[in-house]
Amino acid sequence: MGTPILDVKQLRTYFYLDDEKVAKAVDDVSFAIRPGETVAIVGESGSGKSMTANSVMGLIGKPGKIVEGKIELNGRELTGLTEKQMTSIRGKEMAMIFQEPMTALNPVFTVGNQIIEMLRKHKKMSKKLAREQAIHLLEVVGISRPDQIVDEYPHRLSGGMRQRVMIAIAISCQPKLLIADEPTTALDVTIQAQILALLEDMRKKMDMSILMITHDLGVVSDYADRVIVMYGGQVVEQSTTKELLRNTKHPYTQGLLDSMPDLSTNVDRLKTVAGTVPAATEFPEGCRFASRCPFVMEKCVATNPELIEVGHGHQVRCHLYGEETL
Repeated sequence: MGTPILDVKQLRTYFYLDDEKVAKAVDDVSFAIRPGETVAIVGESGSGKSMTANSVMGLIGKPGKIVEGKIELNGRELTGLTEKQMTSIRGKEMAMIFQEPMTALNPVFTVGNQIIEMLRKHKKMSKKLAREQAIHLLEVVGISRPDQIVDEYPHRLSGGMRQRVMIAIAISCQPKLLIADEPTTALDVTIQAQILALLEDMRKKMDMSILMITHDLGVVSDYADRVIVMYGGQVVEQSTTKELLRNTKHPYTQGLLDSMPDLSTNVDRLKTVAGTVPAATEFPEGCRFASRCPFVMEKCVATNPELIEVGHGHQVRCHLYGEETL
């Protein structure tokens, strides 16, 4: 599938807190995304999904810091760039759709002005041409009456329409990488399906790659080519979507799958993964899933397992698997 458009290697993003504690939000994460590919990162809140995306975008605020690792976009190393250099890349070469469109959109500017700002910044368009392009983009993302909506303020639009505006802003400069952080949060099921179908359509038409952050494995099965499962700031399993769903290895991944509703069975209560993700300042020395794992062993508590290959392109971080599984 060609050279990766995004190549993340051994990324570590830590937050140095006032009480001298260190929150290891992202701790040794590696993955790659190839041209035209959709890769999903899944996991519970606190697993490090969004912080991984923010690290790629260079949106780590103080007291956070990328302490180790490389982030390469089209072969260009990003971690050493200045804020001014990153600003020239954001929106043009890679863009992000945030999970809360009402807070991501500026309430005091019309949606048209917010699209126009992006176009004029990166494409040096005149105001007139940028406005025409903004109307066209609103039409492309499926908003009716785009010539009127362009002059509306965000609070006048529904959640689904605001999310479409966010997508219009993100694709306005035709980036090769689009990061979608929980793009269907707080939307009803019908609108969720429309937004996901729209993203898939944009990917095909614009030959984009998509990094999708989600906790919904149903989304993953329908739209992602590959899946990265994160827990406790680390990758615990990654594979093609088909292989991961057919041959699940990590107990955490299996727990996520088991917690999904199955329409073919009639149950009173859904299964859950017992316990909670440990705080990023309190990760244990051993496996970070050990306290919740039904298969926990003595060595799980003592040492954190390495991410190992258990099949072609299938990696897992678990003491249940070792050299004998290859």
